[in-house]
Amino acid sequence: MLQNSTYRKTYQAKQCVPHFFEPIGPRAPRWYFVDAQDQVVGRLATILARVITGKHKPTYTRHADAGDFVVVLNADKVVFTRNKWTGKLYRDHSGYVGGLKTKTAKEMLERNPEEILRLAVWGMTNKSSLARHQMKKLKIYISGDHPHVAQKPEMLPMAATRRTVLRTAAKRAS
Repeated sequence: MLQNSTYRKTYQAKQCVPHFFEPIGPRAPRWYFVDAQDQVVGRLATILARVITGKHKPTYTRHADAGDFVVVLNADKVVFTRNKWTGKLYRDHSGYVGGLKTKTAKEMLERNPEEILRLAVWGMTNKSSLARHQMKKLKIYISGDHPHVAQKPEMLPMAATRRTVLRTAAKRAS
């Protein structure tokens, strides 16, 4: 028989109904903002997907929403590496015969620039009802201002990013 000292106590986040997160308290979601100017789309999308799903926290639980809100500013100033402005294709199908619509990344930037980042983050999440709920925590804006001033968003901490791209952007800003 095993003794009690061999068992480890673990923590799992609790689901609160009807929201998947606690609205107030120590485990309530926080608000962060990121400036997307001169950021590579894929690298920024991995950071954003980590934060909205809650993987940057030690209390991460797969079945519960432990993520934070992220406000992305200057979404129209993101960059791609190599020749992805013309080579990357976004496809959308209506479901009818011949209903395939194809746009390049340059056309997407002209028509709907925030959709580039939204689709990149959606591609890095699980496809589930929880992921659809977590995607609502991602607020993307083209300009440098946003309507979420009342939530007092903070700059995303470097521990959550673990990328040199945002570190150099933070050094340039300060």
